[in-house]
Amino acid sequence: MRFANPEAFQLLWLIPFIVFISIALEIRGRKRLGKAFGEKLAPFLASSVSPGKRHFKLLLRCLALGCFVTAMARPQMGQSLQQVKAQGVELVIAVDVSNSMLAEDVKPSRLDHAKAELNRLLDMLAGDKVGLVAFAGSAVLLSPLTTDISSLKMFVDSLTVESVSTQGTSFKAALDEAKAAFERGGVESDENLRVTRVILLASDGEDQEEGALQAARKLVGENTRIFSLAFGTERGGPIPLRDERGFLAGYKRDKNGQNVISQVKGTFLRQLAESGKGSFHHATFGGQEAKLIKADLDRLEKAEFASELATNYDEKFQIPLAIGFILALLELLLGERRSQGRIWKGRFEVSQS
Repeated sequence: MRFANPEAFQLLWLIPFIVFISIALEIRGRKRLGKAFGEKLAPFLASSVSPGKRHFKLLLRCLALGCFVTAMARPQMGQSLQQVKAQGVELVIAVDVSNSMLAEDVKPSRLDHAKAELNRLLDMLAGDKVGLVAFAGSAVLLSPLTTDISSLKMFVDSLTVESVSTQGTSFKAALDEAKAAFERGGVESDENLRVTRVILLASDGEDQEEGALQAARKLVGENTRIFSLAFGTERGGPIPLRDERGFLAGYKRDKNGQNVISQVKGTFLRQLAESGKGSFHHATFGGQEAKLIKADLDRLEKAEFASELATNYDEKFQIPLAIGFILALLELLLGERRSQGRIWKGRFEVSQS
């Protein structure tokens, strides 16, 4: 026996709450009845109500709630092993974390915009093996190829300009690190399996190193496609400098003391995508680029990856759910009146038959 959603048991605190409220209302009702009609007449007026039936209804109500909470916790019994196969491509997302990505020409910043858009893309992926590379002047692999999208999103959310040790923007370093990630954690292609590999570059396009276009063309010959996604505006914006507490301390300046204006170089990102036989997109505030990239990926040839054995459990929530409904129905049908009681006829109290 196991529970797939044990957090639901936190709702059991409602049972003592319902008991407390029910008892408090009963005591309050007796006091108000006695105050309105007097201590002698009040017991007669309440004599038709059965305390035992009322308490039994309260018990049924609590038991029904307990059954419903147990059903929400999803009890499971028994298990079976099944080999799950996923179909998709191998994708390495390379994210630019250079200082220029801190520019706030898009709010809250280019880097934050990139993280939000990439998380939307990851939510759409199913079956693909995805890795994550952070790059600036150098590149580092943050997550190897995996189908665990939840952990990958945690790495995306943790991206900062401190994720790499060297500033600048080197697309060649990003492509080389992505290629190494494929070689270390990817599936080898053979005559029976052809794996499509994709590199997605998320950047503002400020390339300061040479050799990226040549590296892109070389990767195409190794069955690797390159897509690019630009963040920022052509108008550009200054690069903010913040103190240890995150407050704005000024803007990055050049040798002449002027604010450095970082502009998006969409032309170079487009050239990279063309050299890599992929597509180029410029991220907007509408958030449609993730859907477009997903559509591009769906048009590529997919491979079938064999994943680990998955354990399937038999759901048994139907049992407590059915018992809860039966108890709730009995509670509704059961009355609070006595089956026999005493009534008054004139000045005399007689038994009621």
